[in-house]
Amino acid sequence: MSDLSAKRTSVEHLEDMGSLASDEKHVDRVHAEKVDKDILQYMDEEAVEIDAETDRRLFWMINRRILPVMVGTYFLQALDKGTLSFASIMGIREDSNLVGQQYSWLTTCTYLAVLVWEYPTNWLIQRLPIAKYLCFNIFAWGVVLGFHALGHNFGALVVVRTLLGLFECCCQPCFIVMSSMWYKRDEQATIVALWYMMNGGQQIVGGVLAYCFTLITGASLKNWQILFLVYGCITVVWGVFVLIWTPDSPMAAKCWSEEDKKLMVERVRSNQTGLQNRKLKRYQVVEALKDPQTYCYFLIQFLTSLPTSGLGAFANIIISSFGFTVLETQLLAMVLGAYLIILLLSSAWLTKRFNQNIFFMIGYVIPSIIGTVVLMTVTIDGYDTDSYDYKLRRGVLLFCYYLTLSFWGVANLGLSLLSRNIAGQSKKSFCTAFNFVGWAVGNCVGPQVFRAQDAPRYLTAFGTHMGCYAALITLLVFMRLWLMRENYRKEKMIERGEALRDEHLKHAFEDLTDRENVNFRYAY
Repeated sequence: MSDLSAKRTSVEHLEDMGSLASDEKHVDRVHAEKVDKDILQYMDEEAVEIDAETDRRLFWMINRRILPVMVGTYFLQALDKGTLSFASIMGIREDSNLVGQQYSWLTTCTYLAVLVWEYPTNWLIQRLPIAKYLCFNIFAWGVVLGFHALGHNFGALVVVRTLLGLFECCCQPCFIVMSSMWYKRDEQATIVALWYMMNGGQQIVGGVLAYCFTLITGASLKNWQILFLVYGCITVVWGVFVLIWTPDSPMAAKCWSEEDKKLMVERVRSNQTGLQNRKLKRYQVVEALKDPQTYCYFLIQFLTSLPTSGLGAFANIIISSFGFTVLETQLLAMVLGAYLIILLLSSAWLTKRFNQNIFFMIGYVIPSIIGTVVLMTVTIDGYDTDSYDYKLRRGVLLFCYYLTLSFWGVANLGLSLLSRNIAGQSKKSFCTAFNFVGWAVGNCVGPQVFRAQDAPRYLTAFGTHMGCYAALITLLVFMRLWLMRENYRKEKMIERGEALRDEHLKHAFEDLTDRENVNFRYAY
């Protein structure tokens, strides 16, 4: 490694991998000036072969440090975000004198903050120690969550909900970067599914806790105020734990030996998506703006988060409209959470088992269409509440409401594709920010299509969701064809001798983008 570092000033700059074919004297040389200085200290010139036993050992070492942080943090983020839905039937709307669309705006303002702050937070993620930046935001949103208990009017609630969105919006981008930093490409779909399924986990745990908080009587504070205070305190404590427990990168980890750190760097070399680079490269941002993938990931997030946000914010309101009591509604959220976990784990398992992503993404949209059609056409109005037909229809509506959320498997796989298919740190930073802008816009719009005058059936909202599903299927078909075409184009360039195959992965850490690296292959 010291020999490689000594060569940094003598290595000639090359614009792209294709130029290697016409200049043989550079074939076997690493372009050290393109490699992050921290990585340079831990990499060899050629890829180091890691045996299966060592690979498993490293995998579980990483899991013990990184996976609990991602899963625990995302669980708390989802739980903190979901508290508003649980509080909606615990009296917050009445106690805060919310009228008309004001409750919907409490969700929308959170995502407006995300929309404004998403690119700056991704800029900071690329340049700051990622674990320390994450723990700061966890601590901050915990404090803000506790202040929700003081929200006795619409104005106060708008302020704390906006601040919550500002601090929470770093969470998913951090995990996209961490997933590609610590895990191999074939592991990332499962890793993303494990932390993303905490959306379902919070439904289960949140349902139980909300049920318990609902049973509190005689306290000086309202049930929903106690809910926010307890969750805020837990989040603050978790932020301190993340600061102590989580390394910023394999190179900066003080909890492992130097040899293990080197092997962890080599382990993700085959990803060819880079590991860390704190320099802003403008050409990579320009490439991102010209790449159809950028807009595909944006639209996947928009078209999935629009239905998700509305169905999430109005979950308890919709379920209670089927004739269930407050306590029954809180408990039924647990079933919804279990269903979401099954969706996300099954989508990750199927894609890894059959090495197909987009086909299964399309498959997970179909049940959502079926469930939405039933919700738009079946009603319990006019039926005796003690009759068999009423109870049957109520059960069908509840089942189909769960069914509408099957498209969550699409959002999960979309995030894992972004992690695996975008290379170059500046390009990935921009694409991740743009991706979550789509997520924020969808979450802003989603609650607004649930209009107060459309209650309890919300036909306008469900009709909008149907349009999203149709557009999503069309987009996924295009995306698969595009990625197949790009892989074919690169393979033909190598066959024609226009570029060389990098069999020893010498250039994997040179912060090349997926487009300029002819040896990079897209997953689809």
